[in-house]
Amino acid sequence: MGVVTGCGGGRGAFAVVAAVAFVASLAGCSVGVPDPAAPSNPPVTSGPATPTITPGHDAGAVAARDMPFSAGPTLARGVPVGLSEDLAEAPHWKQVVSNAGGASRYRKSDGCQAAAEVRQNQWPLVAADDRESTAALFAYLDSTILPGYLKPASLRWGGERGKPGPAVEVLALERAANPSGQRAGRAITVMARVFGMAGSSVFVSVSCPTAAALAAARADVAQWLAVVPPS
Repeated sequence: MGVVTGCGGGRGAFAVVAAVAFVASLAGCSVGVPDPAAPSNPPVTSGPATPTITPGHDAGAVAARDMPFSAGPTLARGVPVGLSEDLAEAPHWKQVVSNAGGASRYRKSDGCQAAAEVRQNQWPLVAADDRESTAALFAYLDSTILPGYLKPASLRWGGERGKPGPAVEVLALERAANPSGQRAGRAITVMARVFGMAGSSVFVSVSCPTAAALAAARADVAQWLAVVPPS
């Protein structure tokens, strides 16, 4: 079992103050904890899911409600989540990679970048609940990242763009920009969630030259990009 990264690197003995800066190395990288025996990711369709009712499980009802960490057990076991690619349609955004191995990348005209990735067969990360499993994902990528560094955040949980709808709880790691203007000085937010029952994880990173640009980019992500409930 190992970390898949599109730009190298891995776990290292960083100082505590560098733990938050770790997200800079993840912006634009592909991450995951693969199962060598598992098949590759199937294509993920854009837009809200159309849940299917299975015996003993009402997927439609689950998709219609908020998905806090405590609601993780309401998912059907082994039925994967997905990520929409609707950010490609947002004003000033352009998709530069479309669902390559479960990962999509986007670039905004002001220099912001976003990466959205969904991984299946994440059973090695599954802990007592989804919050602990998500913290385990960050710690697996960098053992210096403690749960206390992670902040609660949310993404869309299916629904229709532009209309009020359910939200899915995630954990976020943030790094402020510095005046250097270099890549290492970009303002960055990384949001992730492990869905233990589904055996899936989603990972969304947004990086921008300034904090103000990051706030606007995060608002775009919140409006246009959705976690697709299992169907």
